Amino acid sequence: MTKTTKAVSRRKFIKSGAVAAGAAGAATLAMPNIATAAPTTLKIQAAWGGGIFLENAKSYVDRVNKMAGKGLKIDLLSVNSVVKTSQMQDAVHRGVLDGAHYVPAYWYSKSKAASLFGTGPCFGWSAQEMLGWIHYGGGKALFEELMSSLGLNLVSFFNSPMPAQPLGWFKEEVKDSSQMKGLKYRTVGLAANVLQEMGMAVVQLPGGEIQPAMKSGLIDAAEFNNPTSDSDFGMQDVSKHYHLASFHQSQECFEVTFNKKKFDSLSKELQAILEYASEAENSNFYWNNTLRYADDLIKLKEKHGVNVYRTPDSVMKDQLKAWDVVVDQISKEDPFFAKVVKSQKTYAKKVMNYLLLNQPDYGIAYKHHFG
Repeated sequence: MTKTTKAVSRRKFIKSGAVAAGAAGAATLAMPNIATAAPTTLKIQAAWGGGIFLENAKSYVDRVNKMAGKGLKIDLLSVNSVVKTSQMQDAVHRGVLDGAHYVPAYWYSKSKAASLFGTGPCFGWSAQEMLGWIHYGGGKALFEELMSSLGLNLVSFFNSPMPAQPLGWFKEEVKDSSQMKGLKYRTVGLAANVLQEMGMAVVQLPGGEIQPAMKSGLIDAAEFNNPTSDSDFGMQDVSKHYHLASFHQSQECFEVTFNKKKFDSLSKELQAILEYASEAENSNFYWNNTLRYADDLIKLKEKHGVNVYRTPDSVMKDQLKAWDVVVDQISKEDPFFAKVVKSQKTYAKKVMNYLLLNQPDYGIAYKHHFG
């Protein structure tokens, strides 16, 4: 190799090295912008100030945060942190909140059809089958139609199949449906219409106000949701008569709702995480909560001296009759309500025909082993 050739090669090497170094330097300067990009943060308010339902909301949030990594973070706010529970849906619609964790019955004043997605009539199904209808039986499309008709900028996911809610706490044992007439009773959603049809005077109160209202005599009887939450509210301190089983709210679930504009701005991957974390909560809720409810029911009986009864069939049969009246009345006034009920009945008739024929009577096996 000649001196001239060596010099040219050396110049090429130095030049290419400088270019490479410049590119590396540019990459180094650009890298911090990527690495330190802040995650999208969603502010979500729950309708719960504490207790097992706030734990359930945290479980959903933790699931999302772990799967989303650095791309998305949810900050969960407890009840009344930004707005009152009754204002949560409007706050999400307007973008004051990015999301909310509550139940459809909390906003059914906008449309009675809302209650059908959480606290509607029982067609022989449980909350498991109601969620099946939402996800696979046409319920989701009907909900989106409802959102559109109300002009609400929302996207919602439904999860957590709740066991049937107890009839609740009374001053004495209820042995017959006739004892219900005239009682001042707390419930929410369409259940209020049903129990009014049965002759009760219904008062709709937030969960935290139930125990003081019963203690002061403002109400005679009340329900909230389950033995754990009822214990947390201190219902055992104002009543010793607790009735399980009822058709007033025999299937309910949580609704996790997001501002649609905010949701649409997320990547498809993050949207999927918000949706599928909701589905995963179905199993987590049922496994976790049913054991907690069972443990706390035992504590109510053994530690607090609460008398636990199964609600008489006469009450539950009258509840079904009252549901028929309420559903018929609202269906005549609201064609969309009637449309949703028809869809639910179609799904329940088919699915429950199979399940009721196929499921053994588990009570027989329980009595065989435990008496």
